Formats: sequence, structure tokens, C-alpha cells
Amino acid sequence: MATVYDTWHKTHPRPTDKPCREHKGKYPTADHGKGKRWQVRYRDPSGEQRKLNFARRADADAEASRLDNDLNRGAYIDPTLGKETFREVGERWRASAVHGSSTVERVDRALRLHIYPILGDGAIAGFKTSEIQAWVKDRSKVLAPSTLRVHYSYVTAIFRVAELDRQIPFNPTKGVKLPPPPRKEIVPLAVEVVAALVDAAPGWYRVLLLLAAASGLRQGELFGLELEHIDFKRGTVQVKQQVVGPDRGEPYLAPPKTHESYRTVPVAKPAMDALAAHLEKYPARRVDIEDRTDPRPSKWKRRKALLVFTNERGEAIRRAAWASVWETLVRVADKALRKQYEGALKSWERRGRLADAEPTLRQVPDDATMHDLRHFYASVLIKHRESVKTVQKRLGHAKPSITLNTYTHLWPDEEDTTRAAIEAVFSAVPSMCPPRSGMALSST
Repeated sequence: MATVYDTWHKTHPRPTDKPCREHKGKYPTADHGKGKRWQVRYRDPSGEQRKLNFARRADADAEASRLDNDLNRGAYIDPTLGKETFREVGERWRASAVHGSSTVERVDRALRLHIYPILGDGAIAGFKTSEIQAWVKDRSKVLAPSTLRVHYSYVTAIFRVAELDRQIPFNPTKGVKLPPPPRKEIVPLAVEVVAALVDAAPGWYRVLLLLAAASGLRQGELFGLELEHIDFKRGTVQVKQQVVGPDRGEPYLAPPKTHESYRTVPVAKPAMDALAAHLEKYPARRVDIEDRTDPRPSKWKRRKALLVFTNERGEAIRRAAWASVWETLVRVADKALRKQYEGALKSWERRGRLADAEPTLRQVPDDATMHDLRHFYASVLIKHRESVKTVQKRLGHAKPSITLNTYTHLWPDEEDTTRAAIEAVFSAVPSMCPPRSGMALSST
């Protein structure tokens, strides 16, 4: 129970004590006139005595009442724990959270670049909802809405840890409004654009791009492909790992993105033939790399991985280095596509613009990445009427809803067979069929 004490006056004065000159009927203590007069004393759930000082009796009574209420409801918050900084709580959350290897890198980048510089030094219990809203507004100027939502989820998770650890009475992220997510539909690359990108690649990268378009493997899954994962007899490629290239440090092997990402993908014969020819010309290289495919850090080890795709120096491909390679591929591909267009346009004009349609200029979209080859693969499956479940399985999506949310606009509309289906059921039950126009209703 919380009790209010008057620190300026004695509760049990001695007979020799002199009365207080300022407060009639009171006997002063040695602290009379020093600091705040009213003190709330209570024991927290662990049994430790706590003290809080107030200048006004009304404030002390109100705090004592609040503390009694919280202690009785089991909702007590230790005020000293709220002094821990957001960064300290964030590091505790990061150490305990179960994240995949690629997620670990994204979390590190988000905290380091966008969260800690603004929120990191504040006391965890001192944040207001308006301050988190201000952070969202500030970061929305430099981050895409989808990326901002991911970063915001990290901020929410950190405050959630503080809330569960009884450091804060409520989560200040509740009620924060985020920019609406983009509704841009994926437009798959045209086959001519894919071909131009493949042709633009140097020899040791050409089949890498071809396989990306023919299998839908993610970039890291392709970089982590080992020779033993390819079955030329069955025409399949197994996904068992990926290469993660952190912003800082060396690339390493890690588990695929999700449990469903472990999969076996059938690959078309032309692509498998091209892969076989690639390996004859550019044999798989043994790369010394840390293997973190086992989720237990104690089992991590360095080994010689026989990687199918490496850079020109025979090393694991780094994400940052690949971004530079991709920029070059796009420039070369766009130049080739424009040259093809100009040649086709001249030919069309020579023929008098009669039967054929005017050629269309194809270019690589400005925001295209290697991931667009994965979208291309998905679009081909959908165009040939593969089911949602099949596309999900081939892409390694965690849930069918992810596949639908991403590609639902690409599935072709079926003929309207719903009317015939309902009519067939209704015709079998006469009582469900209304009378035809002009016919009298049955007396029954």
C-alpha cells in the first residue's frame, strides 16, 4: 500500500522536541524546508521499497492512489526502468528477435540509418504518440511507403518489448497514421527486354540472368546455388540456401527466406542446356565462405562451397557490386533495344506502312531490378493458366495470399460460367425456379 509522509515534520515527536514555528502543532525534522515536502512510500511487486517526492500534498495523494490501483491490478510500471534509452531497448529486442538472415541485414540497416539517429537517445518512457507521428512524417520524405511501413514495424516491436517488460504504461505507436501503401500493379518485362538484358550480360553472368527468368529464383538464391543443387537428368534446380551480402562484412551462406522457400523448381530444357554449356565454359568455383544455413550459431562454419555463379574473380557475388553490374546491363540493353527499334522502323517505312503495325520501342523500366526477372517468370506461368498454388510453390511464397496480392491482376478472366452453373442447380429443383413471364402462379 502506498503511504504519504510529511518529510518536514516528525510523525512521533519526542517530549524534548520544539514545535514548528511555521506549522502549528507540528514538530520539524532535520530536513524541514529542504526539498519537496511530501513523500510517497510503497513496495513494488519484488518487495523493494520505493520513494517518490512531491511539492504538493494533492499531487502526492493522487500518485499514492494511482500506485495502489496499479499494484492491485498488476499493472505497476517501474519508473526507473523507463529511463533506459530507446537504443538500449532496441538492441535488447534485436538480440532476442528471431529473424532470417536477410531480415537481420534489413533490420540493421533500418536501425542504423533511419531509426536510431532520430529516436535512439530518448528515454523509452518519454515518447509521445505525436513524436512517433513526427518521425513517420520525416522519414516519409526519404522512404517509399512500403519501406516506411517495414521500418515502422521495427519501431512498434521495440516499444512492444518495453510495454511487456513494464517499462512503459502504453505503446506510443498506437494511433500513428502511415502514408497509404502504393497500389502500383506489377507490369512484367516484355520478352524482348528480358532477351536484351541476357544478351547485354558478360559471358559469366549471361546464364545467371537466363536462369533467373526461367526459374523465378530470388537473387540471393541464384548467388548461393551450388553444383550439387542441379539435377540435369530431371531438369530441376533445388533451393537450399542463399548468399547474403551485408552492408558491412563478408557475404555468407544463409537459409532461404522462408520455410516454403526450400523447394525444387523444374526448369525448361533450353535453360538447362544453356546452364550445362555455361558450366563447361565457366566451371563452378570453390569459394571459401561462412556457412550459416544452420540456425544455431554454434554450428556456423567456414567451408569451400562449389558455387555455380561467381564474379569474374571467382568470389561470391556481393549485392552492392551486383547493383553496379545491373546498371551497366540496363544501359547496354536499352541501347540494343533502341537500335532494334530504329531498324524495325526503317523496314516498316520501306514497306510503305501497309500491313504491319508500327514497331514499338521497348526499354528497361527505370526502376527495374533483377527481381523483375522473377516477376517475368511468374507472369509466364500465369499466362499459361497455372493455378495460384502452383505459382506460389514455384516462387517459394510463404502463403497463397502473397501470390494473389502480387499477381492477381495478371490472371486472365475466365468466361462467365457462373450463370450456367446456378441455372443447372436451380433447374434440378423446380420449386426454386420462378414462373415464366405471363404464366399464372401455381395455387400450391
